Amino acid sequence: MVKALFSVLVFLAVCSANAAETLRLWPPAAFGETAAAAGLETTSLSSRLVGGKPVVRLGNVRVPTITLYQPPSGMDTGLAVVVCPGGGYGILAVDLEGTEICQWLNSIGVSGVLLKYRVPPSNGVAPYIAPLQDAQRALGLVRFHAVEWKIDPHRIGIIGFSAGGDLAALAGARFDRRTYRPVDAADQASCRPDFAMLIYPARLICLKGPELAPELTVTSNTPPTFLIQTEDDPIAVENSLYYYLALKQARVPAEMHLFARGGHGYGLRQTGLAVASWPGLAEVWLRGLKVLK
Repeated sequence: MVKALFSVLVFLAVCSANAAETLRLWPPAAFGETAAAAGLETTSLSSRLVGGKPVVRLGNVRVPTITLYQPPSGMDTGLAVVVCPGGGYGILAVDLEGTEICQWLNSIGVSGVLLKYRVPPSNGVAPYIAPLQDAQRALGLVRFHAVEWKIDPHRIGIIGFSAGGDLAALAGARFDRRTYRPVDAADQASCRPDFAMLIYPARLICLKGPELAPELTVTSNTPPTFLIQTEDDPIAVENSLYYYLALKQARVPAEMHLFARGGHGYGLRQTGLAVASWPGLAEVWLRGLKVLK
């Protein structure tokens, strides 16, 4: 009975937004992954409650996908955002920082593209390597399907949470070349996000000192960026501060909001704290960029 109830909760959490289409990111032979690897995925509920609810944790992802969530046709603005859940590159908080984010995007006329990227790392490589390949591939695929999905190919952004924030920053910093060998026509489309939103980002700075992680290179071509973090976040607030300063020095349009309290991993859920207002601030920022019309 408990197991059945758990399965229903997970199904409702993952399918609560209006999913239109799910695509595998890669052909079956890419990187040695096979269709059989899909059975390795695990799903669990966190013991920590956020906004009075547990968090659905997806693990052992070896067959990455994107799932398109579109707003009602009368509200659709043609804007799309690739959504990168967090989870320390070990799991994906697939509802808190995934489907719930797509629902919010749909409510303001934006298509959400939920990226289920590969976690945890394998073969001893840096934890961001496979996720960055997946993010670059996802951005290219969305542009490749832009006409079919009624998306403006010049208004495709990315949002990430915690480790997903690091992934979104990497996608904005390392778009000049693919980190994998192109596999088809979709890889001819640009993988540069037109803007990035980093929500309580992690891993942007070095562990040993207050400087950007070496894999992050900010230039004048880095996309406009929006940052949210709290001063009591156990993930150092310097992640946002130093990244913002790098953006400023490169003359990249950036907006940062720091709040006193809120901790980490709250997503959109109401916690009674001021940081819960961040979605409204993000919407105003998108309108100011003139990408949300």
